[in-house]
Amino acid sequence: MRRFWRMLLNSFVMAFSITLGKITVSMLSAFAIVWFRFPLRNLFFWMIFITLMLPVEVRIFPTVEVIANLKMLDSYAGLTLPLMASATATFLFRQFFMTLPDELVEAARIDGASPMRFFCDIVFPLSKTNLAALFVITFIYGWNQYLWPLLIITDVDLGTTVAGIKGMIATGEGTTEWNSVMAAMLLTLIPPVVIVLVMQRAFVRGLVDSEK
Repeated sequence: MRRFWRMLLNSFVMAFSITLGKITVSMLSAFAIVWFRFPLRNLFFWMIFITLMLPVEVRIFPTVEVIANLKMLDSYAGLTLPLMASATATFLFRQFFMTLPDELVEAARIDGASPMRFFCDIVFPLSKTNLAALFVITFIYGWNQYLWPLLIITDVDLGTTVAGIKGMIATGEGTTEWNSVMAAMLLTLIPPVVIVLVMQRAFVRGLVDSEK
């Protein structure tokens, strides 16, 4: 059971790191694409967006090869860094930023605000409901990762709960302790359920705002 608590901790670290990294990278990428004028910016956006059309099976093994070459197997960095880039989140933030009036940008320029000051003081506060919705979705996405930890992690001390539960089910002539499996499944459900309940109002508001 002590090993399972370790898996819960690993899953939380993985899910929270992926969530924080994905939101940060996607938000800054969308901000740059919308508010900065540079050559081929639309091309860069569509290059990001087109990755949505690639099946996971096409991308996952080259990604594993890259992680192996960077000596990041059996590490938190290997678990989290490749999953921080998100075309979906970048697209959602871009669509939201495009609804902000140009008068905000002009007012910030007249006041002499730098791009990062404009981002921190105006764009970020206006994006809180979208951030809440994306936080819930991304946390659950990171928490439920199964295939990626199986490919990256061989150290039992870095295992995650979703992959670990599969390992608790005996194969062949082994005996499965189903009471332990059921208890592990219930414990694994608790963190994402708590996140959804705590952020329910902000989550729904963020989804509604993103449809406007």
